[in-house]
Amino acid sequence: MQFSVSRTTAPKAKPDWDKLGFGAIFTDHMLIVDYTEGRGWHDGRIVPYVGLSLDPAACVLHYGVEIFEGMKAYAAPDGRILLFRPDANARRLNSSGARLCIPEFPVEDFIAGIKQLVALDEAWVPRQPETSLYIRPFIIATEPHLGVSRSKTFQFIVICSPVGAYYPEGLDPVGIFVEDEFVRAVKGGTGYIKCGGNYAASLAAQYKAKQLGYSQVLWLDGAEHKYIDEVGTMNVMFKLRGKVVTPELSGSILPGITRDSVIKLLKSWDYPVEERKISLEEVLQAAKDGGLEEAFGVGTAAVISPIGHFNIMGADYTVGDGGIGPLSQKIYDALTAIQWGRAEDKFGWTVRVL
Repeated sequence: MQFSVSRTTAPKAKPDWDKLGFGAIFTDHMLIVDYTEGRGWHDGRIVPYVGLSLDPAACVLHYGVEIFEGMKAYAAPDGRILLFRPDANARRLNSSGARLCIPEFPVEDFIAGIKQLVALDEAWVPRQPETSLYIRPFIIATEPHLGVSRSKTFQFIVICSPVGAYYPEGLDPVGIFVEDEFVRAVKGGTGYIKCGGNYAASLAAQYKAKQLGYSQVLWLDGAEHKYIDEVGTMNVMFKLRGKVVTPELSGSILPGITRDSVIKLLKSWDYPVEERKISLEEVLQAAKDGGLEEAFGVGTAAVISPIGHFNIMGADYTVGDGGIGPLSQKIYDALTAIQWGRAEDKFGWTVRVL
């Protein structure tokens, strides 16, 4: 696919790079590709960042037919701009799309379009430590039709945002509230895909957690309310009695790209890793007897987010000594060194833009 380019005639002022926050500032351009049933994906174009024009009856507005991804571009010390595992994001987008009857977007066009967009907005890739350009590809159903059926038209869109740390705490450990009322997802549902409905359904629990002073929610399985699923915006891992244990991909949690990268990294160090069911009772017992050595969330936005303490059924339990654990720090340092081009990429994960 070829992407036409219309450059903005009114470039935005660049932000204060030391006060970026997360997801509130957007670059000068965006990528749009249309889909029409019978014709496929067409009219790929990079245009100035602008509001969308949608019919009030568009399927995305009424039935939530949309999917998205989250990825980043990084400025390496030698001047290169790098993407991290964009092929994995493209494949996961298509896996999400299959669940919601959204047509597959070609992986090669996904990568080529994003590379071209990032290259055009290269001046927006921040160079300060621990900053990056967050990239949000998404697909929305645009057919104007008030009926629950597969849409015949879609748009693939990519926007970009220079960002700092996802959590204000940065690498300082966060508090997690174990949700015991609401349910996030069940096997056979949409818990394993990235769609807005999953996140909208988490807002009430997240708001409750924040009111109680916690940064995030830890979800339990929707069937038995017994096994750990994931943290609100991340997968979760525990260092239990010398092993890293993370919930298995059972169909109700997101197959995180950072999750997969951390597992591969640990295995390359010959560090014991288990993907299996983890009961809340197991974590609770380990917290009581000292077997819960570390806990951390893993995801694109935060990379690694150490967990300092849990609220489980009204009681607070500290993880380790309450600080960032040595393994969490080692994983963060190793993974970000690859992402920012500060270390050799032995896995072939990075893709050069410039």
